[in-house]
Amino acid sequence: MTTPQAPVLHYPTGELEALAEVAKALASPLELPDLLDAVMRTLVEVVHQADIGAIMVWDGPAAVFRPAAVFGYDLEILKEIGLRSGESITGKVFDSGEPALLGTSEEVAEAMADMRPFNREIFRRSIGSARLPDSAVAVPIAVGNERIGVLVLEALDDEPFTEDSLPFVQTLADLIALRIDRERLQARADAVREARRGDRVRSEVMATLSHELRMLLVTIKGYTTALQMDEVGWSEGKRQEFLRLIEEACNDMEAMIQEILDSSLIEVDQLNLQRQPLRLADLAREIASEVECRSPRHRPVVDVPADVPLVEGDPRWIKQVFRNILDNAVKYSPDGGLIVIHADVRPTDVVVSTSDQGIGISSENLIPLFEKYFRVRSAATLHISGTGLGLPIARAIVEAHGGRIWVESREGEGTTISFSLPRPREAAMEL
Repeated sequence: MTTPQAPVLHYPTGELEALAEVAKALASPLELPDLLDAVMRTLVEVVHQADIGAIMVWDGPAAVFRPAAVFGYDLEILKEIGLRSGESITGKVFDSGEPALLGTSEEVAEAMADMRPFNREIFRRSIGSARLPDSAVAVPIAVGNERIGVLVLEALDDEPFTEDSLPFVQTLADLIALRIDRERLQARADAVREARRGDRVRSEVMATLSHELRMLLVTIKGYTTALQMDEVGWSEGKRQEFLRLIEEACNDMEAMIQEILDSSLIEVDQLNLQRQPLRLADLAREIASEVECRSPRHRPVVDVPADVPLVEGDPRWIKQVFRNILDNAVKYSPDGGLIVIHADVRPTDVVVSTSDQGIGISSENLIPLFEKYFRVRSAATLHISGTGLGLPIARAIVEAHGGRIWVESREGEGTTISFSLPRPREAAMEL
């Protein structure tokens, strides 16, 4: 019994050169959209009947086709289209998995007859004409049993596509499919690596948090046990010192738990803002008083001019921004000192800056400072507890209010953390 042989395809010299160019382009490190644009340009140069064409990719979650690259269409307009499975030429070829040649305008019109009016209008606008193509060729883009999309070429003049066009266009579609599949596999591999990295980071964070909380509990239990020892006659001064240390440990634990809870709310997009007019000076003074009570070695000073206008914001969350920034200033100023809160009015926003006299931050640590769980690691900070969530939470809150947050610092010279909040539009227009 003779095994049937696959047909040998013979391409004209121009088509072979085009295939070589396309294969070379698809193997290059360029971004996929740029590669597909180059493929479309090469394709229409070789397939001389083609006046317009598109690579339509199936968007599974949305259950529609979207253009990945076009020629002769206005891409920005065509991006609005949402062809469904089975709809028009693209949908029918995708469903059948077989190439289609529509050699006459009547065949094209019949294949496009079920296109929804919304999509038909987008098609018309994207080519600048209500005229339907005179002929078309469409081939599936697939790898194995996985269908990716459809490559469609259409002619607007009297020279129709023929059967001879199909093998070349299908080969191009197969090359395109291989590159798209490679991109998707790479994206999946990257997602797996990122997920594993995220799991590792979460494990490290949980271990760190467990250690930090355990140490605080050890502190509380240790001093509480000491105070209960009847055989030791503690002086009143020593008893007050123990109570102060217990209170500090409780405050640190409360702050850590609150940061974890706030971060969880932000992760699930539950940062609900109840906006109202706010006086930033009042909020700053309230949190500064908290800091002064907790840390007598630090002297917070609120330097907010009387003419600073009201801003729109949620008082609970803006106070949390102040609290997180001031806590950061206290932690990284172990010798105490002045902490100055200052406000500047700009045409469209108000900028609040908090400056300390602490140990400062090196330049390489400034960029990741607002990333979750990042903590400055140095000999001077090993004894400082924390979750690495305070500043990321502050950033999320400020950005939810339409502002931004940034930091300036030099080692040994202290740190300034600033955030902006937009002014109400009417107030900003008065300037």
